[in-house]
Amino acid sequence: MNPSTAQARVIVDELVRCGVVDAVLCPGSRNAPLAMALHRADTDGLLRLHVRIDERTAGFLALGLALRSGRPVPVCTTSGTAVANLHPAMLEASYAGVPLVALTADRPPELLGTGASQTVVQDGMFGDAVRHRAVLAVARGQVGEQGRWRSAVDRAVAAALTSRGPAHLNVPFAEPLVPDDDPSWPEPLDGRAGGRPWTAVGTRRPAPAEPLPLDPTAPTLVVAGPGAPSGLTLDGLPVVAEPSSGYWDAGLRAGPWLVGNPALRPAQVVVAGRPTLHRPVQRLLADPDVAVYAIDDGTPWTDVAATVRGTGWLPTLRADPAWLHRWRTADRVVSAALDTALDDHDPPTGLRLARALAAAVPDGSALVLGSSNPVRDMALAAAPRAGLTVVSNRGVAGIDGTVSTATGVALAHDGPAFALLGDLTLLHDTTGLVLGPGEPAPDLTFVVLNDRGGGIFSLLEQGAPTYATSFERVFGTPHTVDVAALCAAMGIAHTAVDDPAKLPEVLSEPAGRMLVEVRAERRGLRDGHARLRAHLDAALAAL
Repeated sequence: MNPSTAQARVIVDELVRCGVVDAVLCPGSRNAPLAMALHRADTDGLLRLHVRIDERTAGFLALGLALRSGRPVPVCTTSGTAVANLHPAMLEASYAGVPLVALTADRPPELLGTGASQTVVQDGMFGDAVRHRAVLAVARGQVGEQGRWRSAVDRAVAAALTSRGPAHLNVPFAEPLVPDDDPSWPEPLDGRAGGRPWTAVGTRRPAPAEPLPLDPTAPTLVVAGPGAPSGLTLDGLPVVAEPSSGYWDAGLRAGPWLVGNPALRPAQVVVAGRPTLHRPVQRLLADPDVAVYAIDDGTPWTDVAATVRGTGWLPTLRADPAWLHRWRTADRVVSAALDTALDDHDPPTGLRLARALAAAVPDGSALVLGSSNPVRDMALAAAPRAGLTVVSNRGVAGIDGTVSTATGVALAHDGPAFALLGDLTLLHDTTGLVLGPGEPAPDLTFVVLNDRGGGIFSLLEQGAPTYATSFERVFGTPHTVDVAALCAAMGIAHTAVDDPAKLPEVLSEPAGRMLVEVRAERRGLRDGHARLRAHLDAALAAL
């Protein structure tokens, strides 16, 4: 057996022993040994292989698989720019704490600097985004080599799991790159300890944190974002929770609209996870007169304004019933006003769409939210509910790779999956829709708000009338893509609706892979949000 084939088979075998059940592969020449070893493992039922033609798409597919399953997922590429295309997914995995493993083939080191094709310096390419990186020696066919190969895999997987983030394993392969007819090798390749599963890997359990030094009777607000640790006791406390925080169903529906109201100003705020969606929340956390504390579960805490006074675990608080009643009353009034506005006025379509989708998807579903307006629309308009697994790429909050992330989440989820995206997010990852014949296919419905451009910028400073002459071209970025034709080219069922109220009927049909296009206009988006804000402020003032 040639050394490259042996090395690849041992690496894949050790990945399986470390608990890997899904792997993603992109085609290439230098990674042929790994490609054949992964295919062999898939054929033998040891793991499930997903093949994609685009490395950026593959990286985000692996990210979605790992994000939903909690298991390490390797993504295997050939050398050169193929590796560089994993960088966006590696960054998202780093900041979101997802166990993604870049398994990259390389040229032998003696070819560096010689002008050899597809040869770049791959070690260190991902900078400090990775928790661990290693470069294997070129296999030479010597006794004892496989122990080092297995150890390198073990360290990469352990780092991805225990340090909550990506790892990079770079493997230079020498030719020949395809198997030969000789099965012999200087030592057995069936692994250490008789081939038993490697069991030393587990999620890190940090030492118990000290209780936060909170005033147990002071008016307290909890703000939860993605990455919030499980197991928090929130009884009796008002909670403003982002949809992908894990505490959305415990949060106040109108919470994002209520933060900043003087009558509801807390004396202390507890931050769980990384809340980043709402500017009023960021202003509250920056208020020097509010005592801000952060939950510490062994990962870095969020403190953008440098106001956190202490970190630790949330103790049981003796919440003032009057304080909680004040928040709940305001939440009930503003939620009713919100529904009235969404039903009777002319609000932005995105808000009505988010409300309709959240209510329509069945219990047990996974819901993936695009990182631009969709996640914000869900937070601002939908009624929080239990029974859903809600995820969003909020580690770095980019829109790239969201189609592939949603596909990975759906493939790892036991039940139907839905993704709410904007049109630019869809177009940013159209190769994520490409599915080869025979590849594992998800039960996934994409719901795409198509307003033919970048709607979120209308709500930011550059969307002000002052900048109207430049806005549409450089921020609105209009397009003329025919989404129905795109779906036809990709082999995805397509349906279009002009009213989000029709969504429940559409979603009741068997899905497989389907895209629901909701057509809307961006004109008036800024004014529509302003009118809604004024309507809700008036309802709150009338209390």
